[in-house]
Amino acid sequence: MSKLSVIARNEKRKRLVEKYAQKRRELKEAGDWEALQLLPRNSAPTRLRNRCSITGKGKGVYRKFGICRNQFRQLSLEGKIPGIRKASW
Repeated sequence: MSKLSVIARNEKRKRLVEKYAQKRRELKEAGDWEALQLLPRNSAPTRLRNRCSITGKGKGVYRKFGICRNQFRQLSLEGKIPGIRKASW
């Protein structure tokens, strides 16, 4: 599990991206690059990191499910993800 501070930092970035999304869009359409640079650095959507919703891991996260590969395997073996089961042929 990731440190809680890392998870909280990413959540804070998510809130900032949502807060400034409309303003960023307007400034980009207007071509006002100087005003765009004055916005908070963490309000850029490229600074977000896909993290596992269960453990907070930052690597090996499946976008479709929002969980890391380890948790995906565990939950699928337990039958907790509908439509997913271990392949056998």
